[in-house]
Amino acid sequence: MALSPYVFDASAENFNRLVLENSHKGPVLVHFWTPKAGPCFILMPRLVKLAAEYGGKFLLVMLNAEELPELARRFSVNSVPTVKFFWRGEVAHTIHGADPDSSFREVLDRFIAGDANRAHALGVAAWQAGNRPQARMLLANAAMAEPTNLTIPRDLAKLLWAEGEGEQALKLLDSLPPEARADAVIAPLYAHLNLAETARLAMPLADLDARLTHDADDLAARYQRAAVRLAGDDFSGAMADLLAIARADRGFRNDIGRTSLLALFDLLGGAHPLTRQYRQALSESLH
Repeated sequence: MALSPYVFDASAENFNRLVLENSHKGPVLVHFWTPKAGPCFILMPRLVKLAAEYGGKFLLVMLNAEELPELARRFSVNSVPTVKFFWRGEVAHTIHGADPDSSFREVLDRFIAGDANRAHALGVAAWQAGNRPQARMLLANAAMAEPTNLTIPRDLAKLLWAEGEGEQALKLLDSLPPEARADAVIAPLYAHLNLAETARLAMPLADLDARLTHDADDLAARYQRAAVRLAGDDFSGAMADLLAIARADRGFRNDIGRTSLLALFDLLGGAHPLTRQYRQALSESLH
């Protein structure tokens, strides 16, 4: 099936060379198919067209799973069509079924864009596959190679948080320049991590109430109370404290009252009554 210079048929003899070795030079897509599965024949010409369109930026390999069942089992292919993206000798991504072309383009573009983006894509794939140590290594390498791509430290911070390392996740984002922490890619996560870590380390709610009764202008105590209230699902109470901070001092911890409210607006959604209430109150207080 040599339909183009970039499309090849797999065999037991050539698989390692054709797929695994070539995947160290660039992405290799392996289409697992069988002659009896109609969707395979719908997907096949679309993949061939993509291979021609990308002009050698990836190799397309057709693997008849009926003729090569050992390879299908080796890569856990239980249904066809299945397309596996190989990179550096490993499966980096899998698409089951005849997904639209946009799904394939999205994955391909991540791998082809550059080493840092490929490492980012592989890191996310490793995370989704449950290989957390590999994901951390790949994302850390990608972050160092492409410091201006803020989606990489964002995803690494999410992984650290999911691993129960909230303090490390927050330190990672704290190490970014102030303008990066204020960027829309980072700001919501940064606000959530700050609140979560503050709640974890805060004194009991009753003690915070007592501090604020004694000194209503104690913004550190008020922020801690907002975090503790949020951890207890008291969104209204938390947002009231954050609004009070935003009104009192925009300079307190880099405007943390306002930025935390904005993150909660995103979390709750624009139609939520609390979002509407506090968005209006915040707007009025800042003008």
